[in-house]
Amino acid sequence: MLVMLTELLSGLALFLFGMKFMSEGLQKAAGDKMRVILDRVTKNRFIAVIFGAIFTAIIQSSGATTVMEVSFVNAGLLTLEQSVGITFGANIGTTITAQLVSLKLTAIAPYIIFAGACLMMFGNKPITRKISEVIFGFGALFLGINSMTGALSRIPEYPVIMHWFSYLKNPFIALLVGLLFTVAVQSSSVTVSVLVLLADSHLVGLGSCLYFILGANIGSCTPAVMAAMNANKNAKRTAMVHFLFNALGMIIIGTILFFARNQIVDAISVLGGADNAKRFVANADTAFKVFQTIIFLPFASQFVKLTKLLIPGNKEGEEEDNGLHLEYIRKASSKFVPSTAVVEIIQEIERMAGLARENLVASMEALADKNLDKVKEINAREKIIDYLSSEITDYLVEVNRYELPLADSRRIGALFHVVIDLERIGDHAINILENAEKRSQLNEKFTGAGKEELTTMYTEVLQLFDKSMEMFVTNKKDNIDEIIDMENDVDQMQIDYQNQQVKRLSKGVCGVEIGLIFTDMVIGLERIADHSTNIAYSIFHENPEDAEEQQKVLAE
Repeated sequence: MLVMLTELLSGLALFLFGMKFMSEGLQKAAGDKMRVILDRVTKNRFIAVIFGAIFTAIIQSSGATTVMEVSFVNAGLLTLEQSVGITFGANIGTTITAQLVSLKLTAIAPYIIFAGACLMMFGNKPITRKISEVIFGFGALFLGINSMTGALSRIPEYPVIMHWFSYLKNPFIALLVGLLFTVAVQSSSVTVSVLVLLADSHLVGLGSCLYFILGANIGSCTPAVMAAMNANKNAKRTAMVHFLFNALGMIIIGTILFFARNQIVDAISVLGGADNAKRFVANADTAFKVFQTIIFLPFASQFVKLTKLLIPGNKEGEEEDNGLHLEYIRKASSKFVPSTAVVEIIQEIERMAGLARENLVASMEALADKNLDKVKEINAREKIIDYLSSEITDYLVEVNRYELPLADSRRIGALFHVVIDLERIGDHAINILENAEKRSQLNEKFTGAGKEELTTMYTEVLQLFDKSMEMFVTNKKDNIDEIIDMENDVDQMQIDYQNQQVKRLSKGVCGVEIGLIFTDMVIGLERIADHSTNIAYSIFHENPEDAEEQQKVLAE
């Protein structure tokens, strides 16, 4: 028995390794592409279902797809309504693994592994390494299946183990075991694939397999639920849609099985042959998911409304949020998805930029109007900016340890500098506020010319900041020439306005103290323009050739 159990467990371990290796390789190759096409396909619910099915079939994991969904909804790149179709489709796409396992490919598994290993050793390009991981994992998966099949074929020799399997004749126990096993391995694909082998070895009856599959469907919600634990409410609702889809599907299909199990078994057996238990399990899994999608898709809007009832928004009178938290990054989540990490970081940086901009505008208004009513608000926002600077930087260090999609890994280094630039802009806004406080204690006023110069320079700097952030968020280089011209204009303004201020001081038109405030303001605004330009330039670090071109522009 010990030899049999060792062979079974080693086969299962090899199978899980192959699944993980293949899935991660596919995610590295396809994960960043998902971001590009996501917005297009989710506008039509039916296309979203097809996309969810195809994408999940490619990466071999509905859990990975739904975790990506949660991340996109959490980052505001995908609405709850748009995510429903992908959730439904992901449940169909995950059945492809069981379909592959039901095929007789174990004989060629060693050759597949050899091909993957050769590519891994001799391939130099990143895409070649990703493909080698997929091929190697695919071969390891079937080698594990071969080992498990050999071990399972000897189980009838051990009456004690056969007695344990007899408990699976009870529908409730079969459902519970399917659920618990899926929660443990966090993959319904693995559970149903193992069930394919159990059914083929006649250890689990065809009727019991149906309940086992229903339990696996419920357990498959675990990755999305875990990913949503530290996310915002809409991300939690996305995970809830996944749970409701499978829970309600289990209730409906379970009820049908209670009254017509034998008829369902006969109908599914026709699809793959009456004596082919492997095909039966794989086809049953696919049939259940397609059936659920057909009956639930017309009620997608009702699913969204139900999740909003189950997970309501903040009630009136709740304690006001102090903002000292991450809205888009889920640092405490145990489910890290490389392909969505940079998306979350950029959204959090955009939030930080919004706070810095608010402080810049409010501080300039305080200076112009000598009104210090918003000092408390500005200081509170500055605390959030400092908090975000620290937390985002820590997360960037953490993310940098993972293997990311190539474009994302190139951008990580630049994101460190963007966070620093935004934090400095926030500091300059506080300096402006301090100047506003100094001015409120003076009887002196800016001259008409000085006030006009500050307004002109501030307007130019604010526009430069907005254009730089737009360029950073969209990752498009179209406006770089305009940004360079604006930055040069601000540099010239600093020189001209300081010279004008010296002339005003020498003529006695302007007081010394208000003149110092003016000079400090001009210098501060010019530095904000510099930091804003740095943010725009950050996107050039994705391509080494672009980075070299950037250095030439700066040198000129």
